Amino acid sequence: MNRAKVGFVMAVMMAGLTATSHADRRSYVWTYESITMPAGMAEGEYYLTAKVPDTGASDDSTWQHQVELEYGLLDNWDISMYQMWKQTYESDEESEFNYEGFKLRSRYKLTKTGDYIIDPLIYAEYIMNAAPDKADVVEAKLVLAKDIGNFNIAYNQIIERALEGDADTEHGYAAGISYDIVSAVSLGLEAKGSYSEVEHAVGPVISVETEKIWLSLGMAAGLNDNTDDLQVRMITGFSF
Repeated sequence: MNRAKVGFVMAVMMAGLTATSHADRRSYVWTYESITMPAGMAEGEYYLTAKVPDTGASDDSTWQHQVELEYGLLDNWDISMYQMWKQTYESDEESEFNYEGFKLRSRYKLTKTGDYIIDPLIYAEYIMNAAPDKADVVEAKLVLAKDIGNFNIAYNQIIERALEGDADTEHGYAAGISYDIVSAVSLGLEAKGSYSEVEHAVGPVISVETEKIWLSLGMAAGLNDNTDDLQVRMITGFSF
């Protein structure tokens, strides 16, 4: 990833920290915890994800943008909608910026936090792809998480299937462990991948909350040839 692109990520980070709203932060960028929006509260989030398939051979990369609106129906049930765009850079070709489609998502907490040894949550998502040659997708996650003092551990079992007749069901995962250094800052380690495609990546994550905004930034390095060499994601959120 070249310096200009890294600089862009850092600039967006700094712009986020000067925003004028407040929300509860996420400890991870790929892994979900057992958390939903409280009833009647709304939150806006912006995702920026960069993927570099081969850091040593070319400057090829993709930059995905997502804007999310999230609303709490009940204290343990929320819904959200995403709009998605993607910019692609390929060697010796002009970059392309395209609308990718939208997502509809819902999360439901099965128990009250702390009632059992693990706090479970169910996640369901419908992805509408704007490109006519791409099938729509449904995705489900079983989220298992626990707070232990200043530590959080979380595991997501992911099932995904394209809505076409001969599509295979894909099985993936995301997992993380984090530690709250102070109440507004956490550091962690996050892993993600696909059991079906034998893809695995791991890297650090940091989450920061101020009175105005929260921001999480994570990086994942590929562990085998099936996986992108580098993935970077930033999420920033604010409530209203």
